[in-house]
Amino acid sequence: MTPVVHRIGRRRAAQAVLAASAVLALLLWWLLPLGGRPEPRGTMEFTTGVPTGVYSRYGKLLEEQLAHDLPEVDVRLHASEGSVQNIRRLVSGEANFTIATADSVAAYRDEKRPGAGTLRACARLYDDYMQLVVPAGSDIGSAADLRGRRVAVGQPGSGVSLITGRLLEAAGIDAAKDITPVPVGIDRMPGMLRSGEIDAFFWSGGLPTGAVQELAARTDVRLVPLGDLVDELHALGGTARHYRAAVMPADAYPRVQRGKSVKTVAVANLLVTTDRTDPRLTEGITRTVIDSRDRIGREVHAAQLVDLRTAIFTDPLPLHDGASRYYGSVKP
Repeated sequence: MTPVVHRIGRRRAAQAVLAASAVLALLLWWLLPLGGRPEPRGTMEFTTGVPTGVYSRYGKLLEEQLAHDLPEVDVRLHASEGSVQNIRRLVSGEANFTIATADSVAAYRDEKRPGAGTLRACARLYDDYMQLVVPAGSDIGSAADLRGRRVAVGQPGSGVSLITGRLLEAAGIDAAKDITPVPVGIDRMPGMLRSGEIDAFFWSGGLPTGAVQELAARTDVRLVPLGDLVDELHALGGTARHYRAAVMPADAYPRVQRGKSVKTVAVANLLVTTDRTDPRLTEGITRTVIDSRDRIGREVHAAQLVDLRTAIFTDPLPLHDGASRYYGSVKP
């Protein structure tokens, strides 16, 4: 009987070792980042926007957060003229992540431009608000009043230029004939308005935009309502479906609005990548974008609107596989 007892004892000891190993493996699975998969590594070539815009500021703060969350990821920021140029850089391989407005992405896809089918979304971020800025004493009260004026319409590679053209069309203005278009960005618009080189400028950005804040601190300016153009915009069809009626709250630019809200037009911003991007990298970056909302939002107010419940609504782009994996992991 003794040998049998020894065999049983050894068998039980082996079973105990296997059970302990299984528990340890399960514990390590939970402790490892991203559900037990290796920590994401690689390079995030992130093309943002003009230095004084919200895209640029958001990019810098996201870089800081990613350094903490994904230390093996090398984040490189690149300034740009805006959404249109950002999309071109993605499909050409110059960048692998960017921010772009939904209408810019839709236009690129509808025109069947090179690489359009490779575009994928990580998250819906925040809305850009269309802002028409004029001197406080100007007699411009609507977009229709811009006829015959010198108007800054955004750089050629920007989402500002795209939406400005559509707003002017909705207002019955031919940008090539009825105004003097000045193709500059937000880095030059405020200075040109102050010096009298232009009569008005269009800007599409998150609230508040630093360049507009700084202008208001030095010069009396006014925001012209654009909300009356929403129906006319939608009547244009196509990508105009991405524009919606919105209200700039009274505290967006307190020096400008003096307690009054302003009706305008808004369009969603998307965090965009391509189907070539590593799913693990995309999952990790999407997680940080959502988790860092409050921290980044303390400095970029627009980022406070990033929300897990709405982030998955990325029309006109499908979600990247890595982003889908993230959202699936946090379903209630």
